[in-house]
Amino acid sequence: MILETLRHGGCVSYLLGCEATSQAIAIDPQQPLVDRLLGLAAARGLRLHYALDTHTHADHFSAAHRLAQHLGIPSVMHRESPAPFVDLRVDDGETLIVGDLRFQVLHTPGHTRDSLCLATRDVVFTGDTLLLGGCGRTDLPTGDPDALHDSLFGKLLRLDGGLSVHPGHNYKGLAPTSVAEQIATNPRLARRERGPFVEMMRGLAIDMPEHLTEALRTNSTGGKTVARIIAEAAERIAFVSMDELRRRVEVGPCDMAILDVREADAYAAGHVPGAVHLPRGQLELRVDAVFPDPSVRVAVYCEFGKISTIAAATLRSMGFAHAVALDGGFRAWREAGYPVERAEG
Repeated sequence: MILETLRHGGCVSYLLGCEATSQAIAIDPQQPLVDRLLGLAAARGLRLHYALDTHTHADHFSAAHRLAQHLGIPSVMHRESPAPFVDLRVDDGETLIVGDLRFQVLHTPGHTRDSLCLATRDVVFTGDTLLLGGCGRTDLPTGDPDALHDSLFGKLLRLDGGLSVHPGHNYKGLAPTSVAEQIATNPRLARRERGPFVEMMRGLAIDMPEHLTEALRTNSTGGKTVARIIAEAAERIAFVSMDELRRRVEVGPCDMAILDVREADAYAAGHVPGAVHLPRGQLELRVDAVFPDPSVRVAVYCEFGKISTIAAATLRSMGFAHAVALDGGFRAWREAGYPVERAEG
């Protein structure tokens, strides 16, 4: 078995391949790791056949749907998953076959209702059900400490004690240990009786994930993250540097229309000299009145350079083929000491 481990911000993704057939599966793939995962697969001569999520993630953005669409392979989750894009829904006791590899599916609710683990040969991939020295939290949507107790002590920990535990999180970069070692040393497993275990889990005070709402929204619906929307917009436009825009402003008159898409109070407090104001929320409805000539070259900016990227892509989609975005935002422009104009009155 070929096993590659990829980490990003404490979250772990896995690439597993069958040496005999070159078939492979991606477990808990993350969006920031897509290119690296595909590069590893190519380097090892592997062809992905499944992209599987062990549960609906709340702390990072899954790439399972994206990989499935890109490669034309099934995305896999437990049947309790709320995600409408899942191609193959599996249940407890079923088996996934990847070449000569057999993956036993264990439904292990508790961290989430749709949590599952995968056991194969000498390894068990435990998602967020069992961590190295810990276990999954139960205070997020569909979490249930009673169910987690059943999943751990009634199912997962009854597997072969020699299986190596590979979890979905590994913040400290710990080396995998066996199921038996986790039973003996994991402090979360010391309280084996239901009552004390449930009390312990309910008493944990853990900070909420930074992108909780956005992660749950995108992972459960297949929608796009804000970062992905901005990245896709950036792929459809060109940019102008702050130095280049400053040069054009200072030599004057500027041969490029400058468009500020921030709100009115921000524009009034300070803007690039000569900039026209049109808030992003009114762009589609008012741009024809502001720029009746679609051949005009427009440089769009906002406070941080993100909304302006989307706005420039929108303008291009509307026929303003020469729309560009400022590489950076007005805050960086101001902090660099570039010229600033304020609204009169």
